[in-house]
Amino acid sequence: MRIMVHLILGFHHLHSMESSSNQNLPSSSPSKRMYENLSHKIEVDPKSIPSLLEGEFDVFSNTQRTNHPTIIKVIWENKEMVEDGLPHLIYISREKRPKQPHHFKAGAMNVLTRVSGLITNAPFMLNVDCDMFVNNPNIVQHAMCILLDSKGEKEVAFAQCPQQFYATLKDDPFGNQMTILLKYLGAGLAGLQGIFYGGTNCFHRRKVIYGLSPDDVENVSKEVVKSVVDALEGRIYSPNDINVTKAVEEATQVACYGYEYGTGWGKQVGWIYGSITEDVLTGLTIHKKGWRSELCTPDPVAFRGCAPIGGPTSMAQHKRWATGMLEIFFSKHCPIFGTIFGKLSFRQFLAYMWIMNWGFNPVALVCYSCLLPYCIITNSNFLPKDWGICIPIALIVTYMVYTLVEYLISGMTIRAWWNNQRMSLITPMNAGFCGFITILLKLLGISNTIFDITKKDIPSSSDEVQDKDASRHTFDKSLVFLPGTTILLLQLTSIFIKLFGFQPQGLSENYECGVAEMLCSVYWIMSYWPFLRGLFERGKYGIPFSTIRKGAAMTCLFVFLCRSTISS
Repeated sequence: MRIMVHLILGFHHLHSMESSSNQNLPSSSPSKRMYENLSHKIEVDPKSIPSLLEGEFDVFSNTQRTNHPTIIKVIWENKEMVEDGLPHLIYISREKRPKQPHHFKAGAMNVLTRVSGLITNAPFMLNVDCDMFVNNPNIVQHAMCILLDSKGEKEVAFAQCPQQFYATLKDDPFGNQMTILLKYLGAGLAGLQGIFYGGTNCFHRRKVIYGLSPDDVENVSKEVVKSVVDALEGRIYSPNDINVTKAVEEATQVACYGYEYGTGWGKQVGWIYGSITEDVLTGLTIHKKGWRSELCTPDPVAFRGCAPIGGPTSMAQHKRWATGMLEIFFSKHCPIFGTIFGKLSFRQFLAYMWIMNWGFNPVALVCYSCLLPYCIITNSNFLPKDWGICIPIALIVTYMVYTLVEYLISGMTIRAWWNNQRMSLITPMNAGFCGFITILLKLLGISNTIFDITKKDIPSSSDEVQDKDASRHTFDKSLVFLPGTTILLLQLTSIFIKLFGFQPQGLSENYECGVAEMLCSVYWIMSYWPFLRGLFERGKYGIPFSTIRKGAAMTCLFVFLCRSTISS
């Protein structure tokens, strides 16, 4: 059984491909040598060595990342037509024009799906991001055991392998390795309608990606229609059936930006548009049709990649996730509709609503974080006193012990547990809250969402990196760090007011600020230690003065409003 491998080789992804793919391919592999030759000729400055962009590579001259025609190059052709040999290797760069929506990764995957339908029309597709590599050479066999099983062939749409990382920072200082989340959440979802589609490391069934019957799609290429019909009827192309030259000519048409106009691509067919987390949206659409998905976890792990390093990169990724989840919730693809009008099971609906909560949770956290300094400044309380405080303390301690045991069982350290605990406060209240504001502005028609590509620096090849500088949090002038800076300054200001007795006298001891509020505020400051350190650092490790100035102004305004409520 032949598998069509999707590599995101779009023109705008070329830099990330150069940094990651070269490291992951064997030094002597033909694929690496061909890739290095092609990437060097594309990336070189044509003014310095103009001869490199002549001949078959002249198509790359005078091109811009967001303004160029369709570029399709046959890097390797299986001219011997050997069934088990190296298949055709095709470079695809879809057409892009200014002010023409190209739908980012979802649009790239739809182009690859159509082009591969013309060239191989294989029944299964493997989607791997450019920063991931195959770690288990038998992963295709493992996935086929799921997709070709007598029951799975009728019910399973895709087999998802979890994202796992190499060259990880010691003790997960940024809380983005998601080891515990994938281990327990992934296993739990596998018992429902299936795990979410993660956007990479996933084997898709082609006929599920096509979605609708080809008769429902108008104004499409006749060759693509034929490939769709063949795929839905289970017919597979043999090497002798493929005319690469003719397929490339037809592929140029289906890779144009205007090809999808008036069709169902991105709406009912292919990767679905409408959210910058197109992976979750596409998986949700598949589950709404009644399909299941399966978790594939072979030993050794199937794929490995690198997690984002540094504060700005990590925050940008989480902001995109939170924004995309809210886009789905406020659209016609909301899981509520999928349960009422589709075939999304109720428990799977609850699972999707849990992940949508990533976008709403920051609002509650920000309100709670502001409630603490409000009570301290106004000398009031919201937590119970006397023996009543034992209930929330017991719940918090139980949660802490339970999560700590999960980390220890998984072979992780106490420090890794603490890093993830504090990042569970830092990330939502910064990246998540900015994502919520972005969606609010979009719903009000003030602005639109922007797809921020996550930049990942390739670390050393060792499994664990212990560089202290790499583990330090970095900052920039982005507004994503403003909520956290303001909240930290609020907590410090309220503690200062309490210690120096600037609080007003309460009407009764039962209504005065108690020890519980103070301890919660201290815990918040401890969790925000990277921000506290950033207040006194300089350079990339320090919070920019402009951000501190804005946070201080908002803190003064908050204190003034708190004082106003007392006098009124």
